[in-house]
Amino acid sequence: MLQPFNEKNKDILIYVKDGLYPRNEAKVSVFDSSVQGGDAVWEGLRVYDGRVFCLDAHLERMQHSAHILGFQEVPSSDAIKAAIFETLRANGMRDNAHIRLTLTRGEKITSGMDPRLNQSGCTLIVLAEWKPPVYPPSIRMVTSSIRRNNPMFLDSKIHHNNLLNNVLAKIEANFAGVDEALMLDKDGFVAEANSVNVFCVSKGTVYTPCADACLPGITRGIVLKLCREHGIPALEKNLSVAEFYIADEVFATGTMGELTRVVEIDGRKIENRSGLDVLETLQRYFRGLTEREGTPLDF
Repeated sequence: MLQPFNEKNKDILIYVKDGLYPRNEAKVSVFDSSVQGGDAVWEGLRVYDGRVFCLDAHLERMQHSAHILGFQEVPSSDAIKAAIFETLRANGMRDNAHIRLTLTRGEKITSGMDPRLNQSGCTLIVLAEWKPPVYPPSIRMVTSSIRRNNPMFLDSKIHHNNLLNNVLAKIEANFAGVDEALMLDKDGFVAEANSVNVFCVSKGTVYTPCADACLPGITRGIVLKLCREHGIPALEKNLSVAEFYIADEVFATGTMGELTRVVEIDGRKIENRSGLDVLETLQRYFRGLTEREGTPLDF
């Protein structure tokens, strides 16, 4: 599942702070808070046929995360939206593109942890790439020994750039030769995978872990909404790994990969005994949303 380099991205323009720069010139200062301490927030967005999907929801989450972390001189959502549109326009990207949107606390006057050293406002980065959904049709997982952060430590509701918790889990998945690491909470219940939310389906009912030690992802929320709208039973609850092993279906959700089937966890095959294919139905509904909803581009 390692993403290959796309030659189309060799000459992209990237927005940093106040303007566009060629890929090899797009840089932040060594004094930037993202370099000094991973002190930044981020969002991932997709562009479908001239529309940015769920743009307002992503910008709202970014603003909330920046507020929680006490960022100063945060650009408005309208200003961020303008930078996104400027970047997409400059690169001619109207479809099949992914945006990595980052907002750092900004540049420090000298190295150090104290946020009062950040005196020049936030740094906004808009990295748009030609990139289709990155997951294959199905993936395999292994349960990680790394526990997912919870509000007792570093609240996962903050969509922050300090991702070492997830990176350590992904390293375990790499060594195990699988695609993703399933992460548990402090009590041993499933939280999420290292980069996606997770669902399981048993006897026609869709289940997903409570959003205690996981990010309540935007795609996750869309799936729950689709279930409500189409009469598919859905429930958030504490779930053990064992319940995932014996589920009829397991799938992952996220902006980068949309809805992806999980076929194996810890060597256990996910065997569908129900005769239903709830995931395929949800994928169809989700695809319909991406084909008609989103913020239209202005070019």
